[in-house]
Amino acid sequence: MSGHFSLELSPPPPGLESEHKTLFTTNCLHFLHQLISTFDEEVDQILSLRVSTKAHLDLTGELPGFRQDTAHIRSDPNWNVLPVPPRLQKRHVDIGDLAPCDSQRFIKALKSPAQGIQVDFDDGNCPTFNNQIKGIHNVWKAVHNQFPNVPHISEAPILMLRPRAWNMVEHNMMVEGKQVPGPLFDFGLLMFHCGKTLFENRSGPFFYLSKVESFMEARLWNKIFVWTQQKLGLPLGTIKATVLIENVLAAFEMDEILYELRDHSAGLNCGIWDYSASFVNKFGHRKAFLLPDRSKYVNMEKRFLQSYMDLLVQTCHRRGALATGGMAALLLPQDTQSQAYRTVLATVTRLKLLEIKAGVDGFMVYDLSLIEPMQRLFQMHTEGENQLHQLRKDLAVTPDDLLSMPSGGVTLDGLKYNIAVGVLFINAWLTGTGHFFYRGQVEDSATAEISRSQVWQWVRHQTRLEDDRRVVNRQMVIELVKTVTMELSVHCHSERTAQKLLTAAEMFLEVVLKRDFPAFITTHLSEDHTFLNEHTGHTKAPLSKL
Repeated sequence: MSGHFSLELSPPPPGLESEHKTLFTTNCLHFLHQLISTFDEEVDQILSLRVSTKAHLDLTGELPGFRQDTAHIRSDPNWNVLPVPPRLQKRHVDIGDLAPCDSQRFIKALKSPAQGIQVDFDDGNCPTFNNQIKGIHNVWKAVHNQFPNVPHISEAPILMLRPRAWNMVEHNMMVEGKQVPGPLFDFGLLMFHCGKTLFENRSGPFFYLSKVESFMEARLWNKIFVWTQQKLGLPLGTIKATVLIENVLAAFEMDEILYELRDHSAGLNCGIWDYSASFVNKFGHRKAFLLPDRSKYVNMEKRFLQSYMDLLVQTCHRRGALATGGMAALLLPQDTQSQAYRTVLATVTRLKLLEIKAGVDGFMVYDLSLIEPMQRLFQMHTEGENQLHQLRKDLAVTPDDLLSMPSGGVTLDGLKYNIAVGVLFINAWLTGTGHFFYRGQVEDSATAEISRSQVWQWVRHQTRLEDDRRVVNRQMVIELVKTVTMELSVHCHSERTAQKLLTAAEMFLEVVLKRDFPAFITTHLSEDHTFLNEHTGHTKAPLSKL
């Protein structure tokens, strides 16, 4: 490449020198520089668009609806997404929240009978430089068959690569004097090192795109795909991506999102907690949008969530796109003969059967022991590789359906549960881990989002507890954070871990008592001095320049 260009990269995290060297070759750095400098301005534009959309809703008090200016796309029956390749036709069960820096779990997943693996650099991953380098390098190893006794990439479960969302920044690389967008760093490295090999093995490259809020963001991803395929000599339409509809505004633009990505679409996905949290993010200050206690009153059977899943399935299938459901977070107890095991399995089965009956083509589980029972569920209740024939023509979902808040109040138990999940999530991040286990299930940034959102909103609206009519206010939350942290600290086995938990509790209080709601807990944490000091390379060593 001719001419001057500026790219600065932090030195390798200790112990990952050879991985760093494998990934950051001169050719790769040139590619990353081109990719990032080509799209950097457009990334800023879509982030600005988010801010202006939110400001417009706040200033006018309006509610979202189906757009007038794109009505022609929704009403045109003549367009479909391109058919997906054979390996994407059957999406029954994916393993979710799999942070690939966890080599042991990644290898187990590659050996599993699952259809796919959500290779997660987002919700289930803590984006330290160490985790990104190790995780991307592990994907490289899997794609190039470097793991012993693991099926060939063309036989293993397909890799559904999930880069970070638009709100995340990579602090360890600067291009033209700016820290780089996290998703472009992840996507660029994965495509440069793995794209061609995945294509040659008819096993990718396939992606999950998270936190997409509008069709304009889908349009940007499509441009990035077209550019990348041209640069790497891959045919148009090689990249396939499933968009996660985890924001209430995106639920009104599902047709448009599929349309923008019609050459590259692997359908849409629906999940419960990020989506529910987005109501607080966009309308949380409005009393009409008070979300009740999630552990008691919020589930996929509630009208606003049922309507969202129904509309997602209907929209996808009408356009020949696959529709997938969320992740079962429950963990099966070890003892397969126990009553507890039977109870957990029955709960997961009941909830996932609702999704199958709604017409989904697949969903995720966290626990690898749930893969086969859930695959059997699909075999028992569906025919063929997918449910694309379920067109759900009986449905007419309205904006009222999508925006109807469930009734219900706030409980002391629910408040304590949300506090515990929020504190433990921040604690996990300070430790460099993106998810943790609590009360028999996995918790990640999605459950942390809904937890801290609810606490912020209940304080904001001075909600009364169902239990004793006390008002949820700052004083109550401070006292409960102390109590919950004391209860959790019995699991701390050193002074350092106890101190980290206290720091996490203080950071949680900062987030839930802010005047203005921070849009993403992950952005907030990744830019916090405590986190940066703990995990970034550039504060401790000089940058290497190219």
